[in-house]
Amino acid sequence: MSTKASRSAARLMISPAVILLLMWMIVPLVMTVYFSFLRYNLLSPGATPWAGWDNYYWFFTDPSFKDAIWNTLALVGGILLITVIGGIGFALLLDKPMFGTGVIRIMVIAPFFVMPTVSALVWKNMFFNPVNGIFGNIATSLGFQPIDFFAEIPLLSIIFIVSWMWLPFATLILLTALQSLDQEQLEAAEMDGANWGNRFWFIMLPHLARAITVVILIQTIFLLSVFAEILVTTNGGPGTATTNLTYLIYVSSLLQFDVGMGSAGGVIAIILANIVAIFLMRMIGKNLDA
Repeated sequence: MSTKASRSAARLMISPAVILLLMWMIVPLVMTVYFSFLRYNLLSPGATPWAGWDNYYWFFTDPSFKDAIWNTLALVGGILLITVIGGIGFALLLDKPMFGTGVIRIMVIAPFFVMPTVSALVWKNMFFNPVNGIFGNIATSLGFQPIDFFAEIPLLSIIFIVSWMWLPFATLILLTALQSLDQEQLEAAEMDGANWGNRFWFIMLPHLARAITVVILIQTIFLLSVFAEILVTTNGGPGTATTNLTYLIYVSSLLQFDVGMGSAGGVIAIILANIVAIFLMRMIGKNLDA
C-alpha cells in the first residue's frame, strides 16, 4: 500500500471520532449562541421571542457583573501567584535526595486528585469553621479570637482552597522541568564561586521559564471557570464578594431561570477565555523561540 493510500485509510478510520468530537463541542456552542438571542425564561414557557442583543445588554448592566469580572481576575491572579511560587519552592525541595522521597512526592501530589466539592467541604467544615474548625481551635488555645474566614475574608479563603488543589499540578510540572536541568552547569557555576541565590536566579529560573508559562496557560483556562468551591462554601457571598463570572451565569440560568441571559453570559465567558488563551499562547510562542 502506498503512503498516500495509508494516510487516506488512517484519516477514514479516525473520522468518526473526529466528527463525534466536533458535534460534542460545536452543537452545545451553537445552541448557547442561539439561546443568547432569545427571550427565554423557564418560568414563562411557550413562545420565545427574538431578543436580539438585549440579553447581552442586561448581562453587562447587571449590578453584579463588575464584581464578577473583578473577582474572576482576582481569583485567577491570586491562585497563579500562590501556585507558581509555591510550585517552584516544592520542586526545589523535592528535587533534593531525602529519606522517603517517593512517599513525600505522593503526599504533595495527592490533593490534585481530590474532587473540588469534597475539598471545599473539608476546608469549610474541618479547617475554616470558626467554632469546630482546626484553625479556630488553634486560635482559641492561643488566646485569640477565631476568624470566620468565609465572612471576613471570603475571596482569600476561596483562593486558598483552590490554590491547595492546583499546587500539586504546578509542582509536578516544575519538578519535571527541574530534573531535566544539566547538573554540570550548576556544578561549574558553584566551582566558579556562584552562591545558591545566583545559581537559582541565573540558571534554574531561566530553565524553568517554559514550564512556568505552561503552568500559567493551563491553570488560567481552568481557573476562569471555578465554580464548585464557591457553590459549596459561600454561594457567591457575602453579597457578591465571591461571585465570579461562572457563578453569575449559574445564578442567571438556574436560579433566575433566565436561559437567554445565562447563555449570553456563557458566550461572554467563552470569548474572555479565548482572548486569555490566545494571549498566553503568544507568550509561550515567544518563550519557546527565545
